[in-house]
Amino acid sequence: MNVVFAVKQYISKMIEDSGPGMKVLLMDKETTGIVSMVYTQSEILQKEVYLFERIDSQNREIMKHLKAICFLRPTKNVDYIIQELRRPKYTIYFIYFSNVISKSDVKSLAEADEQEVVAEVQEFYGDYIAVNPHLFSLNILGCCQGRNWDPAQLSRTTQGLTALLLSLKKCPMIRYQLSSEAAKRLAECVKQVITKEYELFEFRRTEVPPLLLILDRCDDAITPLLNQWTYQAMVHELLGINNNRIDLSRVPGISKDLREVVLSAENDEFYANNMYLNFAEIGSNIKNLMEDFQKKKPKEQQKLESIADMKAFVENYPQFKKMSGTVSKHVTVVGELSRLVSERNLLEVSEVEQELACQNDHSSALQNIKRLLQNPKVTEFDAARLVMLYALHYERHSSNSLPGLMMDLRNKGVSEKYRKLVSAVVEYGGKRVRGSDLFSPKDAVAITKQFLKGLKGVENVYTQHQPFLHETLDHLIKGRLKENLYPYLGPSTLRDRPQDIIVFVIGGATYEEALTVYNLNRTTPGVRIVLGGTTVHNTKSFLEEVLASGLHSRSKESSQVTSRSASRR
Repeated sequence: MNVVFAVKQYISKMIEDSGPGMKVLLMDKETTGIVSMVYTQSEILQKEVYLFERIDSQNREIMKHLKAICFLRPTKNVDYIIQELRRPKYTIYFIYFSNVISKSDVKSLAEADEQEVVAEVQEFYGDYIAVNPHLFSLNILGCCQGRNWDPAQLSRTTQGLTALLLSLKKCPMIRYQLSSEAAKRLAECVKQVITKEYELFEFRRTEVPPLLLILDRCDDAITPLLNQWTYQAMVHELLGINNNRIDLSRVPGISKDLREVVLSAENDEFYANNMYLNFAEIGSNIKNLMEDFQKKKPKEQQKLESIADMKAFVENYPQFKKMSGTVSKHVTVVGELSRLVSERNLLEVSEVEQELACQNDHSSALQNIKRLLQNPKVTEFDAARLVMLYALHYERHSSNSLPGLMMDLRNKGVSEKYRKLVSAVVEYGGKRVRGSDLFSPKDAVAITKQFLKGLKGVENVYTQHQPFLHETLDHLIKGRLKENLYPYLGPSTLRDRPQDIIVFVIGGATYEEALTVYNLNRTTPGVRIVLGGTTVHNTKSFLEEVLASGLHSRSKESSQVTSRSASRR
């Protein structure tokens, strides 16, 4: 199960099926992003696609010498393509929709094609963003209103998830998180599509059916609030990754050609080899990359004495230039990460975050937060994040000191926006909402594990935390995931240990969870897991998700949340 390969195959097939000759690729806003995640422009150029256009662009020229490959979502784009067919700008049209298209829309297209320029209309189910081979996203921020779905986002999520299943050729059994009404609703919508389009889902039966597990971000609001220390996750947390692109325009003294860089494991060997390594290892690997580059650089420059030397240099130059670009890109990115870690005192901040997420020592945690709130290097964003983690962990602790910490935030000059978000995060993912216990071990095995971990110390204090998803998947793989917490949709249940698992997180997944899935795939023979989410969060986007839910408007001041929780005790 490889989502990058699945989307790539669709696009390759579109281009191949159109035959030889010059082509234009017509896309919409969303399919442009879908294609750019799996192919570079230069790779597509090699396949005789010389022009990339948006279907909604008003000023496209008539170019009758080009064939048009249209890759569109079956939305209002159908109207655009109908207008296009009435006055065709290209010689012939190969039309591919990224999801199921209605019979009435197909009929409208046929009626519009009076000049008989359409060679093909097909459904190719690449209706999601393939981020990593085992990670996909729908790029939806703010999918719920309160605890319930925004209807438009429910529809888009159902389409994206069913397209994912069709592209991987899976007709799964479905389990969902019982504590989430949104998870149950999405499970039902996916099931309805599978039932309605049953012919599309008639794949060769496997001995053990695939499993779709639908979860809700509310069950673990801790993971998206933590600083990250592996390369891909850290870049997203501190710089932001948007469809593989990183905006470096605010980096002091940045050169023009590095204002925006692309990090894609498909086309960048260094990134592919280092994306899951921690920051300390990246530093030493960057040094090795630099040294390797330095060794090659002088040789290239010294030996241009004969025509043969020059010919050899020209032949090797694209590779040399590519290596030069890779070096400068990663040196810039790692340099900026390093600067931010130092400027924002993130090593110290992260150590306390990990303590809040993984330990149960209230007085030590409180003392450490208070100390960091006094530190001028700690930004208002990081200060508020620490208090959010405290509020979630010690929500019902008998010595809860949230009002005092809120006063400390105010005294530090933290804006009202961030102070209000503390109560909003508790409203979003607090004890009352969670179907699970995030902080204390549930059974004897877990308690023993935590005790042994405490005895031998932690290998890396910055990466102690494991997302709650790790425990959920571990139980699922071992056949121990409780049906009273994660019921099946419908009467059938899985008797054997699952092999193909698709996990979807409403409210967004994280790169830390993607790393968990990557490691489980690596270490669990016979099990293949793909993770998806309405989006892939860093802390900033997660707080936007919380704001978009509108839950903050119901919670007045954080101190009142505390007093309410105290009275419930």
